[in-house]
Amino acid sequence: MTSPSTLWLRRFHPADGRPVRLVCFPHAGGSASYYHPVSAALSADTEVIALQYPGRQDRHTEPCLDSIDALADRITDELLTLEDRPTLYFGHSMGAVLAFETAWRLEQKGGPAPRGIIASGRRAPSTRRAETVHQRDDAGVLAELRLLNGTNARALENEEILRMSMPAIRADYRAVERYTCEPGRVLRCPITALTGDADPRTTVAEAEAWQEHTNGGFRLRVLPGGHFFLADQQAAVLREITTELAELR
Repeated sequence: MTSPSTLWLRRFHPADGRPVRLVCFPHAGGSASYYHPVSAALSADTEVIALQYPGRQDRHTEPCLDSIDALADRITDELLTLEDRPTLYFGHSMGAVLAFETAWRLEQKGGPAPRGIIASGRRAPSTRRAETVHQRDDAGVLAELRLLNGTNARALENEEILRMSMPAIRADYRAVERYTCEPGRVLRCPITALTGDADPRTTVAEAEAWQEHTNGGFRLRVLPGGHFFLADQQAAVLREITTELAELR
């Protein structure tokens, strides 16, 4: 891994001279390393940055941030330090919400806002559900993770890994489940929504509602699979990202 510019921003492959940038926002409980395969696939002509939230992996000793607003504010500050270049955001699940809120902040500041967002595996900010995973005991949180199939099953049975990961997982669920979007919050950049046709936490209609949050154009792609459809549909997801990046060059 190349040296990060900050604790928040990770580059796994050289990025000098790349004409466009992809910023990847991990899901609840996720980390920057989840996007290492994406960086490996695209880094020949794209600067790929993966975000590392506090409270996990090499940041496990730092306090977690359990608010979408607090996370988006910090991420915005970090991204403002980057050289401006055509940029696409990709966020999965909680990461889609953070990508949206960060883009909105940067548009309001007149900073280096993204030219587009791919919102994956997450209902639109305007939709509502009663979600209380963060209030469950550890067994209840584990049941949700198994339902979504978002974490390797063997890791869920490893007591040490689980003990280290649970604070970040719970904080992330607390952040995204308490999140509410201000009415009428709309981006100038286009949004592409990706969703799995069997996702228990996002219906196709809820994914389609992302079109309410952009004046820049909208596209919906439904792929086979559940909440973590991107694990089985890697090639299709990479094609979507590559298509969007091509429009920035």
